[in-house]
Amino acid sequence: MEPLISIVDDDEPVREALRRVLASHGLATAVFASGKQLLDSDQLPQMSCLIVDVKMPEMSGFALHHRLMAAGHRIPTILITGGPTASGRSRALAEGVLSYVPKPLSEDDLLDNVRLALARGVAENGGAMTRSRPVAPSRTAEPASLARRPPPTPHLKRLEAESIAILREVAAEFRTPVLMYSIGKDSSVLLHLARKAFYPAKPPFPLLHIDTTWKFREMIAFRDATATRLGLDLIVHVNQEGIERGIDPISSGSALHTQVMKTEALKQALDKHGFDAAIGGARRDEEKSRAKERIFSFRNPGHVWDPRHQRPELWHLFNTRLRPGESMRVFPLSNWTELDVWQYIEAEGIEVVPLYFAKPRPVVERGGVWIMVDDDRLPLEPGETPELRQVRFRTLGCYPLSGAIESDAATVGEIVAELRQASRSERQGRLIDNDSDASMERKKREGYF
Repeated sequence: MEPLISIVDDDEPVREALRRVLASHGLATAVFASGKQLLDSDQLPQMSCLIVDVKMPEMSGFALHHRLMAAGHRIPTILITGGPTASGRSRALAEGVLSYVPKPLSEDDLLDNVRLALARGVAENGGAMTRSRPVAPSRTAEPASLARRPPPTPHLKRLEAESIAILREVAAEFRTPVLMYSIGKDSSVLLHLARKAFYPAKPPFPLLHIDTTWKFREMIAFRDATATRLGLDLIVHVNQEGIERGIDPISSGSALHTQVMKTEALKQALDKHGFDAAIGGARRDEEKSRAKERIFSFRNPGHVWDPRHQRPELWHLFNTRLRPGESMRVFPLSNWTELDVWQYIEAEGIEVVPLYFAKPRPVVERGGVWIMVDDDRLPLEPGETPELRQVRFRTLGCYPLSGAIESDAATVGEIVAELRQASRSERQGRLIDNDSDASMERKKREGYF
């Protein structure tokens, strides 16, 4: 259940101002002109926080607080007042009020007090959580190890703080941002950071998944379960024109499939919904053309990326100005490495797709790469027979284009240990990265993420 914030004030402009601020951060509100209206409502059992004016006709904020306490409703209460006094503050705290705040409230003061109230409500209810509270989900492969996961290092804390600041900058500067959700480990970390950045509200932007219809079945199941569990707004876009043309990664080849079902599909979705900023989980260490990216990566009209037109980011100052037709791609994980991502997953207990963990899977070897036979759409070549191999994936995409690696790493800790010895990029198994000369840079110029 989402937390419900109740606002009680006889001054309508004040009520509406508070409601608009909270609603802009994704918080559900109920507004009342008097204490009596609140007491007569049927929403008391759902209330997670009460914001009430001290001075009101008929029933003061103190009186309403006492009535609720007497009736057994222990709702964390924020008293707001236009005439704060030291004695009033002392009385409020002595009588169990959470906060005594002078008017007018700044947005930061309001949100800080509401977050405190929601956290207090969780603590007083024995740790029961509302749906918007960030949960540390168990990992599929090793639920028993959650109690002994290592704390984040100072290095990871610095990366986390930088990424959260970038996400908040996007929310503040753009009209219609969207978070690209590719379902992989980087997307899972990015979503976790977004939930932290805007807690206790949901992230103030939807998730967008470009579905080629050739993702692993476990990826789609994980995507839908995650969106449902967290109550997130998820947009799934498929290039129907590509489906009608019969484009697929096998008969059409990886280059055409990527161009039509990923690049063109992404541009279709961004234009359809009018998104002016797309947040993605790409990292500079993945591939050499991505090392040219800024954190705020400017796109010309038509979603064209030109490395010569990128804006300087001295002292982490970002130029977010856009003219009609222009847009921005934003990469909060730019300064992370693959090892950083997995260490953060381990420290935070972030759930990821089970395909990352080693287990016996049916695979065939093609061009020195193990391709998993995920469904019956993968045609077997003459004399080819799937065999069970202990494999896992370092990167995930369309299954006929994603190569597995032989591995025994079945837990996050084992993956971290394995990566410390790795000498090759995780994208060695991405066939689309090498299907032509300067493949990734050309794709990026055409609009690929």
